[in-house]
Amino acid sequence: MHLVVCMDKLAERIDFLRQGGIPIYEPGLDDLVARNVEQGRLSFTTDLAEAMAGARAVFVAVGTPSVRRGNGYADLSYVYQAAEEIAANLVQDYTVVIDKSTVPVGTARQVQRLIAKANPRAVFDMVSNPEFLREGAAISDFMRPDRVVVGSGSQRAFDVMREIYNPLYLNGTPIVETTLETAELIKYAANAFLAMKISFINEMANLCEAVGADVKPLAKAVGLDGRIGGKFLHPGPGYGGSCFPKDTLALLRIAQEHGSTSRMVEAAVEVNAAQKGRMIKKIRDALGGSEAGKTIGVLGLTFKPETDDLREAPALTILPALSEKGAALQVHDPQGMGEAAKIMPECRYLDDPYAVATGADALILMTEWNQYRALDLQRLRALMAQPLFIDLRNVYEPVMMREAGFTYIGVGRLQGAIK
Repeated sequence: MHLVVCMDKLAERIDFLRQGGIPIYEPGLDDLVARNVEQGRLSFTTDLAEAMAGARAVFVAVGTPSVRRGNGYADLSYVYQAAEEIAANLVQDYTVVIDKSTVPVGTARQVQRLIAKANPRAVFDMVSNPEFLREGAAISDFMRPDRVVVGSGSQRAFDVMREIYNPLYLNGTPIVETTLETAELIKYAANAFLAMKISFINEMANLCEAVGADVKPLAKAVGLDGRIGGKFLHPGPGYGGSCFPKDTLALLRIAQEHGSTSRMVEAAVEVNAAQKGRMIKKIRDALGGSEAGKTIGVLGLTFKPETDDLREAPALTILPALSEKGAALQVHDPQGMGEAAKIMPECRYLDDPYAVATGADALILMTEWNQYRALDLQRLRALMAQPLFIDLRNVYEPVMMREAGFTYIGVGRLQGAIK
């Protein structure tokens, strides 16, 4: 059994956690935290010395946001500050310091140097242990991961990490042991590859629209190839979130700084940015060339379902562009409206998907939440001023929507396509 002490400097956050609150939305997380707190395996503190007392392993899991949006540079100030504070509290015989944050190649070595300089007597090893958790599915991803990556130069550190992850190893999870630099690069490489898959299928969807083909069976057939796989072959308004936009740009910056190139990743970034613009034009064209004076209902704001995260969500690019041209936006999202209201106060936020459809000249499905997958189409049709349904996630079938009385527009879909 592992005993885990979570430390954060924000007293209000720690108090909230101690009271049973969860500061982010993640299905099942509240029950998991409550159960482990009740059984004495998990506690919270603002005191790093208390958290590190007797600890064999210390995980650094602080944010590494971009210094400026779009430049690819990661802000490592929180990582380095954590390193200095950890160094001051390394007082026992041996500790493994584990970098869990997504950081540029070479960061772990720099953290190692900072700790050694700040506390020359410290007996420790450095590990890079990148996470591969999807928002909305983080618990299942942790319990049943595809792999665990551990980077270090110390056999002693590898032994400690094997002990930590032994329950996963016993379940057959592959553990990849490698160097610090390789582990750091693996995280960026994996996310960049997935981003390229998304950008690729979006380009295929655009080509399907141009030649009169249907992207849904195309993606299914391509994904059935065992060498490719069907995951992340779902066209839409572009990728968002806290990882793909930041990590692709960071990988390009790392390559540039080391005199290398990554042209496919560069193209994926460009395609993703252009895709959001294409969605704005798609909506505008569907409205007859102008959104001015039109009421538009929007279903979904977060970058993906089962999360309250709006970071780099396509909605944050698409909706302001429509509003600036005179559209009245009424929107719904199961988890994201509170944060969205701070960013886009011009929108009208409603608590019910059908209220969003009331009087709308068009209804846009922006995020594929499960509750949007089985809407009462006849009720929607009766509430709307115009039966225009723009499905940016291809949740519905064109034939079914046409039979329900809608003008249906998907992404790369063939009107009258079969399943």
